[in-house]
Amino acid sequence: MKNKLYLGTFILLLLASSNSISAQNTTNSSNQIKNLIAKKRAFNSKFGFGFRVQIFYGNETEARSLQNKFKLNFPDVYTKLDYDQPYWKVQVGNYKTRLEADKAMVGFSEKFSGLIVIPLGK
Repeated sequence: MKNKLYLGTFILLLLASSNSISAQNTTNSSNQIKNLIAKKRAFNSKFGFGFRVQIFYGNETEARSLQNKFKLNFPDVYTKLDYDQPYWKVQVGNYKTRLEADKAMVGFSEKFSGLIVIPLGK
């Protein structure tokens, strides 16, 4: 009797899981989802995407000095010196997600302070 109960439960679970697997496949082919993906791609191509870590915002002399110090400590990380009148910004890295930028910022915070994550395209 127990074997029939176990067999019945197994068959019921098997049917339930196969139904949920096929349900997941149909949601990806929805026209609404395809439209949302297309809109997101268009937005990214127009405005850019990604993140950088800003390590300084201030005068030119300090900005150049801090950029050189950063390059010595992290030679493999991209650095960018940007002028946003009347201040200079030193931004580092090119990260696809905020999580990647946050992880990198933790590593940079050992040698630098006042770091913030900046979204690209703004």
